[in-house]
Amino acid sequence: MKSIRLVLGVAVMAALATSCFRSSKAPLRPGEEQFPAPPVVAALPDTFTEFGQVRIDPYFWLKEKGNPEVIAYLESENRYCDTVMAHTRSLQDTLFQELKLRIKDEDTTIPVPDRGYWYYSRTVRDLQYPLYCRKQGDTTATEEVIFDVNRMAEGNKAFIFSGYSVSPNNKLAAYAFNNTGSSVLFDLKIRDLTTGKDLPDLITGIRGFVWANDSRTLFYTTVTPALRPYRVFRYVAGSGQPGTLVYEDGDGRFNVELRRAKTGAWIFITSASSYTTEVRMIPAGEPLKEPQVFLPRTEGVDYQVQHHEEGFYIRYKTKALINAKIFKAPLTGFGDTSTWETVVEHHPDVLIQGFSVYKDFLGLYVRNNGLNEIRVYYPSSGETHVVSFPEPVYTVSPAFLPEYGSTRLRYVYSSLNRPQSTFELDVMSKTATLLKVQEIPGGFNPEDYEVERLWATAPDGVKVPMAIVYRKGLPHDGRHPALLEGYGSYGFSTDASFRAHVFSLVDRGYVYGVAQIRGGSELGEQWYENGKLMHKKNTFTDFVACAETLVEEKYTSPSLLGIRGGSAGGLLMGAVVNLRPELFNVVLANVPFVDVVNTMLDETLPLTTQEYEEWGNPNEEEAYNYIRSYSPYDNLKPGAYPNILATAGLNDSQVSYHEPAKWVARIRTLKSNNNLLLLRTNMESGHGGATGRYDYLKELAFQYAFLIDRNGQ
Repeated sequence: MKSIRLVLGVAVMAALATSCFRSSKAPLRPGEEQFPAPPVVAALPDTFTEFGQVRIDPYFWLKEKGNPEVIAYLESENRYCDTVMAHTRSLQDTLFQELKLRIKDEDTTIPVPDRGYWYYSRTVRDLQYPLYCRKQGDTTATEEVIFDVNRMAEGNKAFIFSGYSVSPNNKLAAYAFNNTGSSVLFDLKIRDLTTGKDLPDLITGIRGFVWANDSRTLFYTTVTPALRPYRVFRYVAGSGQPGTLVYEDGDGRFNVELRRAKTGAWIFITSASSYTTEVRMIPAGEPLKEPQVFLPRTEGVDYQVQHHEEGFYIRYKTKALINAKIFKAPLTGFGDTSTWETVVEHHPDVLIQGFSVYKDFLGLYVRNNGLNEIRVYYPSSGETHVVSFPEPVYTVSPAFLPEYGSTRLRYVYSSLNRPQSTFELDVMSKTATLLKVQEIPGGFNPEDYEVERLWATAPDGVKVPMAIVYRKGLPHDGRHPALLEGYGSYGFSTDASFRAHVFSLVDRGYVYGVAQIRGGSELGEQWYENGKLMHKKNTFTDFVACAETLVEEKYTSPSLLGIRGGSAGGLLMGAVVNLRPELFNVVLANVPFVDVVNTMLDETLPLTTQEYEEWGNPNEEEAYNYIRSYSPYDNLKPGAYPNILATAGLNDSQVSYHEPAKWVARIRTLKSNNNLLLLRTNMESGHGGATGRYDYLKELAFQYAFLIDRNGQ
């Protein structure tokens, strides 16, 4: 199917070419006298025809990033945003200082042992980025600073240090970075740790990388023009020669990733779509060998392989085993599944989210009744130990420990009113030691706050969980403001973890909530399946049900209810605003994925083809009709809208800046009330916004100031 461009008259085209945006001269409406009129961007309609249906997109041209008129328009929206928010500058400053007070200016992560060194990072007062360090032998040794990201970031408006990997002989460190703010595309360099100097090597446009055992050979992945990781190359450090192609995946649905076994024996090349996986292996000690397929890809079979010196452990998932089970396969002949033995059985109510393999035990990370659990499996006895936690609403996640021979397991525990606590479990004695509690420098008492787990009823009768926190003693009279967050896509779970920043709201009388809606995996894999593809609308109606419950139970009222979501959570924001605009007063839509039809039809864009298994393939009529029926941009209509702040990143490669820009521009032509509609674009960064920790807090303070101001506080 080809798009059909609407041909405009010559006179109209000439008029539009002279100015693609302007300042409105319309008189200010009641309630807006203190603000200037917003920018008005020109409508240059494009017409598209799919399956006999006609779509007219007046702002399709805003995707032309190289067009000076587009940049001028975005800058005009930023100026307007700053102007109408000028009266909140004092509040923004206050919020920034509060947020800054809740993070420890100078802090150090818990050292992690690996091959004779202890690795950690630390932050320094008033510096935006961390320092990455190590000590040899024990934690009392002299510190060696491997990377000072503050120096590396000097002169850059955005800088992302995405990580590093030290060679097996401890002498080299490969690292990835960019100065665009992109969270998906990086450059690779290699640092000589004996001199602290970088080698001349520079590999651009990579995604991931791992070392072979010779400490000379690196494997790395590169991406297609649509940013799909699809190729693996082998490179010799210091050679200056082009990398050698090792593997290429031509299926547009599959992303290629690299991983090194904890044993150090294998390098795994994983090709994965949403529900199908294929793993290839290269002996880490023989990097010139061709990759060997572990188990050929079969549609609907999703598996993960980890190596143990006595065999391979496999997390295996199909439609029949939707929550996964774990098998053990022999070291040879592993492709014959009849030789596999069951280690952890499938349970219809317990999702095996992941696992890690150590010499004497397996760490299991599961989700049961909407809550995370840590379990330890002992292969020698077949026993399973379940780690217990004291609170009814909490979250727990594994912490990194790379040594295969370790007899300890680390995990991080928190809840909405409990700062993060890192524990180390001795798996033999089954006793846990508290290593560190997240310090809130301004002071924090968990007992000052109430945490509840609520259940909303969706239109189809399904019970939807959410967690809320508020100050103890807050009356349930419907007179208090609230902020409800949600995501609900890709199976990512929105857990009730500690978020220090929300207490700038909670201490002002807000109820803060997390909606655990379908599309995530909070209640298992079926929870995800029931919120994707042709069930996607469940995500939106679940969120509306959660918001309605907050109102019905008198935690808040529509005139005081704010909602927030980012990326696919921004799609959620756009969809629920179309469904129930009167239910919300304020919407914070961060880099929102709102132009779903256009994006999913454009295979040149990042993430499109890989995500057909999440949203559906709009080149198929049934999927097209369903996507079009909820796509926020395509379902806007005249009427009253909540106060909306939409954010964008000019260098965002995941949700292009033009999606929120088009969405805001179109709502401006349709809204019938005086509520504020703002677009704020970070002109230097990408999907994650500001890259420095203090700059990020300033962006957050701006959003909270908008929320508080629009709620009339």
